[in-house]
Amino acid sequence: MRIHLITPAPSRARGGNWTTAARWASMLRGLGHRVEVTRDYHGEPADLMIALHAWRSADSITRFANEHPDRPLVVVLTGTDAYRFLHSHPAQTLHSIELAHVLVGLHDLIDEVVPVEHRGKLRVIHQSAPVGLPRQPARRDFRVCVAGHLREEKDPLRPAYAVRELPADSRIRVDLFGGAHSPEWTEQAQAEMAANPRFHWHGEVPRHRLRRAFARSHLLVLPSRMEGGANVVGEAVVADLPVVSSRIHGSIGLLGEDYPGFYPVADTQALQGLLLRAERDVEFYGDLEYACRALRPMFDPAREQRELEKLVRDVCRRTGTDL
Repeated sequence: MRIHLITPAPSRARGGNWTTAARWASMLRGLGHRVEVTRDYHGEPADLMIALHAWRSADSITRFANEHPDRPLVVVLTGTDAYRFLHSHPAQTLHSIELAHVLVGLHDLIDEVVPVEHRGKLRVIHQSAPVGLPRQPARRDFRVCVAGHLREEKDPLRPAYAVRELPADSRIRVDLFGGAHSPEWTEQAQAEMAANPRFHWHGEVPRHRLRRAFARSHLLVLPSRMEGGANVVGEAVVADLPVVSSRIHGSIGLLGEDYPGFYPVADTQALQGLLLRAERDVEFYGDLEYACRALRPMFDPAREQRELEKLVRDVCRRTGTDL
């Protein structure tokens, strides 16, 4: 089939939407489909559309539905769709949801925010990650890795705030990887580095450098205020790197309600306590490792490709389209 995959992220971006689009395009091509990835749809030939982001891709979704009402249309709900735009821009977001023949969520609690009348066309696909490099955690320091763009939804400096006033004998250091979305974020990160000797912002880095950072780290912290099912969780789990996360739907839906490494959103003191506990309590750190290792099958690339194959087959069946 000719599949048109829409993502609002530019190709130079290393954020979640582009990462997902690039990986899915590769997997779908591996299944024998012809896949084109663009930011917008302008009437190009396509038998099926998969659009990431109900709100940001709304114009492309509407155009495809209007020009090809009988052709299968899949809409993937991102974190900002589910936890921001359904409330701040409900008309456009709901219109995309209504037009979709199948909705895709990326974590197991996404159904709780989808309108009841549309939950019957919702399915969950967990995002996979390649096997990480062999772990060789730093010996001198207890390295805490944070990977995400510097913007409000990510709360990226929270781990830096959490290590400002640690006991003198703590070895915790925080490494933040990700580009700043504005000059103000650049200024904040640079000012924090100047004042906080335990924190270093590395800026945007290629994936291979991030993989090396995972291999040298002791923890990944995901401090986000909202996520739709973060790629970085799977990447850390597959790299055998334990995770500490803010307690948000998108992370609970991946790690599980009883995961031991949650802290309340934006709670600096609670995060500081978790980091110190992970550094000093061998049993607690082992619990984090065990819980993450149990989740590894969820992030298997072969499993994700099978789910994509089922997605294409099922949406074609719903619309009476021949594969």
